[in-house]
Amino acid sequence: MTGNEPRPVGFGRLVGRSVVITGSGAGVGLGRSLAIGFARAGADLTLNHVGEEPAVFEAFLQELRALGARVGTVEGDISREEVATALVDKAVRDHGGVDVLVNNAAVSEPAVTAAMSLATWQRTIDVNLTGVFLATRAALGPMLVQSRGRIISVASQIALKGGREHSHYAAAKAGIIAFTKSVALEVAHHGITANTIAPGPLNTRLMANVSERWRRDKLAELVIPRFGEPEEVVPTALLLASDPAGNLYTGQTLGPNCGDVMP
Repeated sequence: MTGNEPRPVGFGRLVGRSVVITGSGAGVGLGRSLAIGFARAGADLTLNHVGEEPAVFEAFLQELRALGARVGTVEGDISREEVATALVDKAVRDHGGVDVLVNNAAVSEPAVTAAMSLATWQRTIDVNLTGVFLATRAALGPMLVQSRGRIISVASQIALKGGREHSHYAAAKAGIIAFTKSVALEVAHHGITANTIAPGPLNTRLMANVSERWRRDKLAELVIPRFGEPEEVVPTALLLASDPAGNLYTGQTLGPNCGDVMP
């Protein structure tokens, strides 16, 4: 939906809005839950994914279409400039613009700093931080033309407190928060907001990579003593994307993290 026509009002009512989500695959993860949540809210979707088994991903797309969403996809590594450009271009072609960008793509390979390879460090920064820059820069093109847009980037509570075996991941996610605040300052007068969600540990595919010791120690730190489910983070994204619920948020970091961080 672009132009000046009336828009649905409320929390999570996004009928006809064009929503772009990076890192939105068919497997158990936040990207899948975000796509389902925005589809249920009435949005049209353009999804970025990589490395999905074709039949499984097609079944996921059919699930979204059964919810009423128009869905387009662009496969590829979001840390590549041409993929980010193609993703936004497809959203503009298919759905007339970009109303909401959700930067969700992430990789995580736990490693202690003293033994971390440069390749591991660089890959984490490329996908988790450079990908956010590239997708945001691309989406700002149509958003600035529209004088409207919501940018929502997924960081982590680790960005705010650090984490053993995750110095690279923490650095990338902290960079997202600082980047988002800076973008918010640049574009507020164009009707565009930019915010970050910093979840605590979630039961996703990324959690399969952590050690049992890390899992045990983290559970002991949480005020609500469990890991979250991806779908429990989706309402925060819908809040930030919605009118009027999200209108006054920009440059903010919201933390659905089981009390792991209390600012």
